[in-house]
Amino acid sequence: EVSSLYEHCKRAIAKSLTFGAHGLPLMGSGDWNDGMNNVGLLGKGESVWLAFFLFDVLNRFLEIARWMKDESFATLCENAAGRLKSSIDQNAWDGEWYRRAYFDDGSPLGSSVNGECRIDSIAQSWSVLSGAGTPDKIYQAMESANTQLVDRKNSLIRLLYPPFNTSEKDPGYIKGYLPGIRENGGQYSHAAIWMVQAVAQLGNRQRTWELLSMINPIHHGTTAALINTYKVEPYVMAADVYGVAPHIGRGGWTWYTGSAGWMYQLLLESLLGLKREGKILQIHPCVPDHWDSFEIDYYYKTTHYHLKVMVTQEEASLTLDGVGLPGNHIELEDDSEEHIVLLNINTSPTNPVQRPLPIQAVQV
Repeated sequence: EVSSLYEHCKRAIAKSLTFGAHGLPLMGSGDWNDGMNNVGLLGKGESVWLAFFLFDVLNRFLEIARWMKDESFATLCENAAGRLKSSIDQNAWDGEWYRRAYFDDGSPLGSSVNGECRIDSIAQSWSVLSGAGTPDKIYQAMESANTQLVDRKNSLIRLLYPPFNTSEKDPGYIKGYLPGIRENGGQYSHAAIWMVQAVAQLGNRQRTWELLSMINPIHHGTTAALINTYKVEPYVMAADVYGVAPHIGRGGWTWYTGSAGWMYQLLLESLLGLKREGKILQIHPCVPDHWDSFEIDYYYKTTHYHLKVMVTQEEASLTLDGVGLPGNHIELEDDSEEHIVLLNINTSPTNPVQRPLPIQAVQV
């Protein structure tokens, strides 16, 4: 049976529109975290993280459907996203953060009622990244993640806390890892990067830099003592960093391309603020206070754009070859010439959606 890539995507989305008692997507034998393979094994368990992810997919794909003049499928995506957002708001919130999932029997995971996996990182991060979380909840969710999952003393961001160990309910093979190892309460770098991206999306420049510095592997190799703790190469991304004594701070599976790819995206798009869509290059940096400026040589096909970004308290401005432009974007042209882009960014957030989160030095 042969069909187009577009039809393949439609089938995948349609297949995913199966929901449980709380109006959230069925988890099956695992979602992003395949170690949670028993949460929805009987076909009734639901994933809160998958709800956020699916919401993002639906909103992105409905624009593609409209571009394909497939209005009926665009409407299906739009309506499903609306229902999903409502279900998230009604059934995913735990009071101070978003839950992670519901087991087949309807009991929650990633909730204050859980003795293990009380809070999970990716549900909080994706409440921001997907746009499905409500403003009154996402700031509280990210602050809960900051206070409960960020271990500043050992420079790591846990995937979940506390680790699985003796809980009566069996989430799956994740429980087979020792507490603090890999997905079971260690830093899983893929998810840690998502958290930093979410903080950057909320506009907290100082915390973005702080957390980025913590997960930057080179900082695990600056002294002999740190090298002896980390024990793996500090010049490549590790999939995980152990989070419980006696192995706390030890790096796991290195040369992990999944985390490396996300780290590159975090640095380029979230920190430096460069994001290209078609011929439009958006420039929305999220750099710390101690940066005065930075420069980037950006190549679009055969054309060289030299970008200089100045961090200032003055009025924001953008020029392309000396000509003022509105907003924070330029239209790229492939004319084999060299162009000079100067951007002054104002470090004072004005959009309430980008108000900075309070920085709290809380140790777990």
